[in-house]
Amino acid sequence: MSNGNQKPGMFVPALIGGAVAGALSGLPFINCLCCIWIIGGAMLASYLLSKDSPVDLSAGDGAIIGVLTGIIATVVRLFVNLLPFHAYYREFLQKLTERLAEYTEEMPPGWEAWLEKEGGGSIFMFMSGLMITAMFFAALGALGGIIGVSLFGKKKSQATQGVSNASENSGDRQS
Repeated sequence: MSNGNQKPGMFVPALIGGAVAGALSGLPFINCLCCIWIIGGAMLASYLLSKDSPVDLSAGDGAIIGVLTGIIATVVRLFVNLLPFHAYYREFLQKLTERLAEYTEEMPPGWEAWLEKEGGGSIFMFMSGLMITAMFFAALGALGGIIGVSLFGKKKSQATQGVSNASENSGDRQS
């Protein structure tokens, strides 16, 4: 039983937006803009959702697709970080620490040992970081989804267009 006013599925747009945002936020050096990537990915997802929707989308719809996008972006970012760039990023952190050690008289105790263990490589730290990232990305995604729906989610109905055309025509007669 299908209704003509049914909203399209959110998973595919969220998957596309999350994949783009997660990949960009996981790449070294451009990942410093991860907040913008997540918001932009959620806006992309809300655009793709609104494109296929025959009805107006609400701010709640934007928040839902944004949260989905943020969670998917977290997973994609995890895979991007674990795969080819992990060794490169670790080497970069080691060189950065060596440079900092040259310019500072005293590093905090245990700092070098922490970096040698890959930044506190315990499973607890890994899972905690993953959960914090997921919550942060979901919140940014909700914001981006709401912004995206406000920009792209309103459909112009025939009645609205007729009213605006009538008001434009009446303004022309008064001139």
